[in-house]
This record gives sequence, structure tokens and C-alpha cells, in this order.
Amino acid sequence: MKSSRALLLVAVAAAVAGLAAANFRDDCDIPWEPQNARFTGDGNGLSMSLVSNYSGCMLRTKKQYIYGTVSTLIQLVPGNSAGTITTYYVSSVGDYHDEIDFEFLGNETGQPYTFHTNLFADGVGHKEMQFKPWFDPTSGFHNYTISWSPCMVVWYVDSVPIRVFRNYKANGVPYPTSRPMYAYSSIWAAEEWATQGGRVKTDWSKAPFVANYDNIQLDICECSGYGGCATGCSAAAAPYNGACQLSPSELGQMQRVQSKYMIYNYCVDPKNWANGQEPAECKLSQY
Repeated sequence: MKSSRALLLVAVAAAVAGLAAANFRDDCDIPWEPQNARFTGDGNGLSMSLVSNYSGCMLRTKKQYIYGTVSTLIQLVPGNSAGTITTYYVSSVGDYHDEIDFEFLGNETGQPYTFHTNLFADGVGHKEMQFKPWFDPTSGFHNYTISWSPCMVVWYVDSVPIRVFRNYKANGVPYPTSRPMYAYSSIWAAEEWATQGGRVKTDWSKAPFVANYDNIQLDICECSGYGGCATGCSAAAAPYNGACQLSPSELGQMQRVQSKYMIYNYCVDPKNWANGQEPAECKLSQY
């Protein structure tokens, strides 16, 4: 197990190149149910448990930021994880909040997880895209990265971009640009909707349900207020290639993932459009 973990850390090094090493114990707080969190001796690893319908766990970074990249390794709940949600996301606090989500919806034994992504800006959400994984996310650690720059948000899995949301604020599309965010991780219960629309309920005899995290990395423009927090901060640059677009190879990777593993796209679901109107960004290039 140790050798496999070491190999994975090497394999994802390219995905987090330039990110600053952080520490779960020193750089984060546990604002909800701290008794359900366990740190490794060096603080670089963390497990969080869902014990009951009312007792999960949440971790939050001590620092807020505007623009940057957050990355970590996660091993999702194995076995029958129906009704459980493990998350990795960034969010502001207060009204009209901004948020960028990875949510991992558990399933009954033998059925795949759902990787749920979403974005809120100025309090406007309903921008969901969902994927089924092309690997077993419970058998070992995999890298999940959220990169937020002035021109685009990119979701990565094991260094592969799976989704892009571009800044089209000039076209009237809300985009997060001014509200500082924290990075969060959590595990909680949502059996009323999480698994197959709520048809499959949680088997609480299998509790506690445990998700493991390792090797958090942060490259962020630290910010505790509004305004020019990201001015002169290198983390405000677009991810990895320093441009406001994916590289040709990244674009090819994303298109392959979306063609084979995307299972839901809000842009092609008229019944969930506000006022029956196609969202403006759905008519604009995200690549």
C-alpha cells in the first residue's frame, strides 16, 4: 500500500507542479463535528467519517483567497456508499455567494460513483455537469484539482481537465471575481436525493463511512477582503500553461472524457432552465 501511494504521488506531481505544500492539521480547521476527523501523525493526511444521518464532518482552510489552485488526493468511501456525499469545493460566505464544486455521490456496491460538478456566481447556480469515473475512486487515492483564474475555472481529475467554465461576465454571465473563498472538504448524508434520485437509501448498518484525504496543495492569492487582493499575485494566472485556454493536448483529453463519461449537462436539459431560457454561456465557446 505504501509503495502504491508513493507511485501515485509521483504520478500526479505534474498536475500540482508549482503548488505550495500545505498541511491539513496546521492550515485548516474542522468547523463541523471535529470528533469525526482523524489526522495522520504529520498532519498531511486526514480521514473524515459519516457516523449518522446527522453527524458527518467538514474541513475548511484557515485562509481565504481570490484566484488560485487547490489540489488534494482523495480516496472515496468504499463498498455500499449509497446516500453519502463526499465533497471538495471552494466557496465564499454571505449573500449572493460564489462556489465551485466537486461532489462525489455514493452508490450501492458494484455501481459507479457520480462525479457532480457545479458553479455558483453572484448566488446563481444550476450549472451542473456530471460524470461517471473511468477508474475505481475507492481503491486508492486520486488527485482532484480546482483552478480558478480571472478568465476561467477548470476542474481536473488526475491532471486531466474534465470541464471548463469561462469568464463571460461581459456577456451578462455571472462569474466569480470579487468574493474571497475558502476551500472545503466534507462528508454528509443526503439519502433523499443523492443515489439514483433518492430511490436507494443509506444502509446505516455499514456506518461509519470514511473518506480519506492526503497531500493538500495550495497556490492561492490570499485575501480577507474585497478589491485588489489578487493584484500582482502569480496564482491569478490561468492554470499551468499561463494562458486563458487549455493546451491542445488538454483540450483533447477533456473532449474524450466528456464524450465517453459525461452523464449530465445542464446545457441540454431545458426543463431545468430558468424561465425556459437557454443559459447564455451555453451558446458560447468554453474552450
